[in-house]
Amino acid sequence: MLATAESCTGGLVAAALTAVAGSSAALDRGFVTYSNAAKSDMIDVPPDLIERHGAVSEPVARAMALGAVARSAASVAVSITGIAGPGGGTPEKPVGLVHFAAVGPAGMIHIEQRFGDIGREAIRLASVREALTLLENRLGQA
Repeated sequence: MLATAESCTGGLVAAALTAVAGSSAALDRGFVTYSNAAKSDMIDVPPDLIERHGAVSEPVARAMALGAVARSAASVAVSITGIAGPGGGTPEKPVGLVHFAAVGPAGMIHIEQRFGDIGREAIRLASVREALTLLENRLGQA
C-alpha cells in the first residue's frame, strides 16, 4: 500500500494516483499537511525539527515520509515540501525549492530540486512528476 504526505502540492500526487482505475487496491491514504501544525498533528513531524530546519528541508521531508507510513497501512510513502511561490522565497530557500523523500522496504531516499521561479503551477506539476518517479523507484526496490 502507498501513502502520500504533501505540502506544496496540496494533494495533487494523491489525485494523480486516484485518477488510475483500481488505485484503491494500492493507495491507502494521502495527507495534505500544508501548515506546520498539520505536519505535526497528522504525521508526527516534531515541531522542534520544523523550527530548527524549516518546513522546507530534508529533515522535514524525511520525517513526513516516515510519519505517513506510521499513520497509515502503507509500506511505501512519498513526501513533498517546497516553496511554490510566487512569494515566500529567500536567498537560502528560493521559490522553486522542493524537498522530496520516499520510504519503502528498501529504505529511504531524498531528493532536492530547484525548479526555479517558473510559476506556481509549473512548480507544483514538476513536483508531482518527481514524486511519482520516487514512488516508482521505491516500488521497484520492494
